[in-house]
Amino acid sequence: MEEPEICQHLFKWENLIKAKKHECDECVKTGDWWVHLRTCQTCGSTLCCDSSPNKHASKHAKKESHPVAISAEHGEQWAWCYFDEQMVEY
Repeated sequence: MEEPEICQHLFKWENLIKAKKHECDECVKTGDWWVHLRTCQTCGSTLCCDSSPNKHASKHAKKESHPVAISAEHGEQWAWCYFDEQMVEY
């Protein structure tokens, strides 16, 4: 059985964009809460994950066509492609 190819979106960055603050940019505006955070590798927005009530990171990826986010959680080193639904550790 062949391994599926890893999407090309996961290899298109040179330097990782790290979270500037450990908070969801959108939840802060509305006073909501989040579970985990993801940082968009296209624009640098840090937004909440799909386990959070608002799922801002997924909504952002779809609306802005920004495919890749990395975990903004301490100790986690992985990237997720929202378009191809694939993950890679780095």
